[in-house]
Amino acid sequence: MKPLFISAALLLTACQSAPAPSQGETLYINSQLVDCVGVGPMQCMQVRSDEQQPWTFFYQQIEGFQFEPGYQYQLSVSTEQLTDVPADASSLRYQLIKVVSKVASK
Repeated sequence: MKPLFISAALLLTACQSAPAPSQGETLYINSQLVDCVGVGPMQCMQVRSDEQQPWTFFYQQIEGFQFEPGYQYQLSVSTEQLTDVPADASSLRYQLIKVVSKVASK
């Protein structure tokens, strides 16, 4: 009986400490990659969370999303808070929920 209780307690503890992904966040992606500097020189997407905001560099990937130059995107993404990440890495993981729109840039 005691090993079963300990196993159940450990399982509940593990479930409670796991970060839950967010339900959905909108990201707008600009049509071209731009030069930026992360750990070294690289190409970054330009993103914003509102169409009225300026574009900002996005230094990471969105799991499940394949960027295609020449298109502006509106995406629904989930974010997950990560723990124990290196100092030069993001503490958020982005995953594609769906492509809301994909429009050829002008």
